[in-house]
Amino acid sequence: MAQEEIFTQEALDSFRAEVRRWVEQNRPPDPGFVLPQTMLSVTTDDQFTYLRDWQAKVYDAGFVGVEWPVEYGGGGRPRGYQRVVDQEMSRAGVPFLINLVGLAWAGPVILAYGTEAQKQRFIMKALRADEIWCQGFSEPSAGSDLASLQTRAVRNGDEWAVSGHKVWTSLGRYAHQMILLARTDPDAQKHAGISFFLAPMKIEGIEVAPLTKLTGEGGFNQIFFDDARFPAERLLGQEGQGWEIALATLGFERGASDGAAGGRSDVYSYDIGALIELARETVRDGRPALEDPSVRDRIARFATEAVAMRFSRLRTRIPGLVADRPMALPLMAKVESSEHLQRLADYGCELQGYAGSLTKGDPAAVDEGEWQRFYLNTYSMTIAGGTSEIVRNILGEKVLGLPKTR
Repeated sequence: MAQEEIFTQEALDSFRAEVRRWVEQNRPPDPGFVLPQTMLSVTTDDQFTYLRDWQAKVYDAGFVGVEWPVEYGGGGRPRGYQRVVDQEMSRAGVPFLINLVGLAWAGPVILAYGTEAQKQRFIMKALRADEIWCQGFSEPSAGSDLASLQTRAVRNGDEWAVSGHKVWTSLGRYAHQMILLARTDPDAQKHAGISFFLAPMKIEGIEVAPLTKLTGEGGFNQIFFDDARFPAERLLGQEGQGWEIALATLGFERGASDGAAGGRSDVYSYDIGALIELARETVRDGRPALEDPSVRDRIARFATEAVAMRFSRLRTRIPGLVADRPMALPLMAKVESSEHLQRLADYGCELQGYAGSLTKGDPAAVDEGEWQRFYLNTYSMTIAGGTSEIVRNILGEKVLGLPKTR
């Protein structure tokens, strides 16, 4: 297909039809066990293998990294095509792509800051999930104040030696690689003394300790580095450039920057349609809750929010509407979409009455307790990529020009 033909709406519609047919014909079978709702909750080897194999199959079909350069294993298509794949996978309700950190965070920053050797080494394996990535940013005393991190990296000839402690590391137990922030100059100002590494995980000096979430799932981990050594070429960009690259990474994580290679971060099937169905099946005073005017009013509010968020996302694709404040809409969308889902999940539990307090595993739980699991998991969305409070501060200071908070 010629380059100029790729940009036509007709070609994009044809591609959408191709993706839709493939997804319908290749929907993975029921695994026979509970799948995690998000990448943050992959707990068992069976879940991991099932999701990794699914991503490899989607990649082999040509639907992962659709817009990334061909020379690194991508499809070479222009912007817009990967969004079509994500939309069709979401519409079909198929599993998410497990290597989200590699596809949406590590990969884009390697393409932006990496050497040719790094791009050749890491990109294709991330696309096919042959190598799983995790993120080593947060520390027990450096979460919201990320620049206060204390993990140290010391140059020793042709190696870096890393010691420290990272936490909330999704997929840490399974990861082959980590995007790692470490302090390389302890005497520099805290933002200036940080470097960014593409650190191997399967080496001596690294200990992974699983953490159990509120849902009972164990997708989080904490990572201990004890003089872990890896080659000097694992530095991304320049020494001391870590904070700049970290901000670029967070831009991808928050959805403020385009460039991801695909992969929804969740399998949430709980939307307005699911809430309406729940209200229809829930009985109040002998009648469906959906007939209650107050219930209908709440659902209408959620539907209005969803439409507003959809149009806001569309606005971000029109340069003339965001030229003056390019980060405003994406950051607003990050806050609003995560809090919208949390409110929706909360109301789904509220609609169930006393059953709303029953969780997964209770035989009397509505929908096997999935609404409750959904609600608890939404807290990760309001924390990951910067808490709602931090993102609001960024909007106030960087977009509205308000005084910096103390």
